[in-house]
Amino acid sequence: MSRAYVLGRNAWRTIEEGNEREWLIGNGIGGYANHSVPGGGFRMSHGYLIGSTKAPVNRVLVFTRTQEEVRIGDRSYDLTSQQYVNWEKNGQRYLTRFKLDTVPQYLYQVEDVQLQKTISMEYGHNTVTVCYEVTGGREHTNLKIVPLFNHRSPGDASEKSNLVFDTALEGNRLQLVPRSNPDLTISFMTSEGQYLDRSTLPVTMATPPYLYEENHYYKFDNRNGFMGVDHHYTPYEINITLEPYERKTFYVKCSIDPLDEKDGFTIVREYKERMDRLVSNAGHHNRLADRLVEAADHFIVNRESTGLKTVLAGYPWFTDWGRDTMIALQGLTLSTKRFEEAREILESFSRYVRNGLIPNMFPDDGQEPLYNTVDASLWYFHSVHEYLKYTGGEEDYRFIEQRIYPKLKEIIHAYSTGTDFSIGMDEDGLIRAGGGYDQVTWMDVRVGDWVVTPRHGKPVEINALWYNALCVMTELAERFGDSTPYEALARQVRKSFNERFWNEEAQSLYDVVDVVQPDGSKVDDGSIRPNQIWAISLPFTMLPDEKERSVVGVVYKHLYTPYGLRSLSFEDSEYKSQYIGKLIHRDAAYHMGTTWAFPLGAFISSYCKVHDYSSDAIAVAKEMCEVFEDHMHDGGIGGIAEIFDGEFACTSRGCFTQAWSVGEILRAYTEDVLPHI
Repeated sequence: MSRAYVLGRNAWRTIEEGNEREWLIGNGIGGYANHSVPGGGFRMSHGYLIGSTKAPVNRVLVFTRTQEEVRIGDRSYDLTSQQYVNWEKNGQRYLTRFKLDTVPQYLYQVEDVQLQKTISMEYGHNTVTVCYEVTGGREHTNLKIVPLFNHRSPGDASEKSNLVFDTALEGNRLQLVPRSNPDLTISFMTSEGQYLDRSTLPVTMATPPYLYEENHYYKFDNRNGFMGVDHHYTPYEINITLEPYERKTFYVKCSIDPLDEKDGFTIVREYKERMDRLVSNAGHHNRLADRLVEAADHFIVNRESTGLKTVLAGYPWFTDWGRDTMIALQGLTLSTKRFEEAREILESFSRYVRNGLIPNMFPDDGQEPLYNTVDASLWYFHSVHEYLKYTGGEEDYRFIEQRIYPKLKEIIHAYSTGTDFSIGMDEDGLIRAGGGYDQVTWMDVRVGDWVVTPRHGKPVEINALWYNALCVMTELAERFGDSTPYEALARQVRKSFNERFWNEEAQSLYDVVDVVQPDGSKVDDGSIRPNQIWAISLPFTMLPDEKERSVVGVVYKHLYTPYGLRSLSFEDSEYKSQYIGKLIHRDAAYHMGTTWAFPLGAFISSYCKVHDYSSDAIAVAKEMCEVFEDHMHDGGIGGIAEIFDGEFACTSRGCFTQAWSVGEILRAYTEDVLPHI
């Protein structure tokens, strides 16, 4: 069953249309390759090699891409597809087909010359290869390949004056050392062709003597409030000749690791074979599930500081975030039967528990983790419970008892007695969190002194997770011979939750109760948001059946879109229908109507649950999952975006592929749909 995504020329009728589609492949250590389907740069993060110098952080763009030009007789065809300031190259007119078959493959046709170009990373290494298969036609053919180099963060653009390198060419190998970072060496090689120093080329219209590719225009970044203008270093070009009807296969390779002798085509084959093994091991034998298993792999990476696995929250800019990891873990590792990685992730985060809190995020190397989250630690209990549900052997329970259970006890104690960021338990057993400028739930945007979605008080999903955590601890304590009375506290939380959170007028749950006002009074927030759905979807829940059905119905009416749940009801006066424009405008909409993909997993599970997994409910849930196949041919091909507009959820916004988006749709599809078909 093919997992490949195949696009034809209708996908790039114009360069603008084509640029809205892009691909990404990861290397398992935080690095990646990412570019647009037409082949040019559309955003600052686009490059063939964004390496991670301290897995999975400290990312650096070093190799932007290769540009090709075919010369047949006296006719030149530039295959470059790129927007520049005030003009553009439209090499995509020669692109006949694009295929993402685990790795991206471009097929070009120029007269009777055919060129196939395949890009692949080497798993576990900061190395990328570009493999070529070229078939000549009736006439002598010359192929020019120009490698574009850089040295910057993938979230920035380069000034030409900053692109200063010491270069050394020896045989077929080129080394570049950026003056701004002499400890880093960029190594490049080609298996075929002749290097030509571009500073010595004769002045002609076709080959001007420049060492820089200037004024790349990135429309994506420009519409988000940046200049979106970039430059790249091009000291050499590679020339390859083909006799009439000659066929040549060759490759170039770039790395910030020492270059070895491994053939580029071997790298492609090994990368694809590894992915085939992962998909086969997951055992779903379903096209959508298999594609999601493949998408999941790019998020599971090594963390050098622990020597264990972790989860990148999203591409192209996120690192590993605690909340995102614990929500995504079930889909990424358990639905894919990657149980060893699940163990490593659980252990990795256990090493960073501080004052009962799991880190919200790990920044780049040299900076302390940030702990400003109330829910990451509570999602950790859910991940432990689900891990044991999938594995459940004596060895697995010993691992939890010895490595994880002491941390779980520490978290419960900290939440019960009070910890950082105003997180603590009130007399009613419910958890309060946040205050002032602290935003500690997933709806956490703050712009200066403006707290966009203040949820200080007792948030609904936090208390649903708190009850779930206490029930998990009740089961574990009984198994491990611990007499701590978690069950009694869980009963109190259940009683208080039912008394305080039911909103009779809306026939759903309050989003936050006991919200402290400036005058010291308390109110309840009845905004209809997706947070209440986790009070239905978690393994241990508190509401009567009829109230669960009502909550699902209200969420369906007010928040459901085909690609996720809106973060606020479309009927709310504060609702924002679009997420676009400058950062302040996007921040204002982020949790005020913007559609998020990941809560849809919980909604699908809840929908199936309250309808008793009837055949009609499963049919609806199946369609809710399978509609993502359309999306996975658009935007970030093969992935699921972080967010979409609230009004017309279609165009990818935010990260073009997000761990919890992929993980939760994969989990819901494989847990709640496929077993019931």
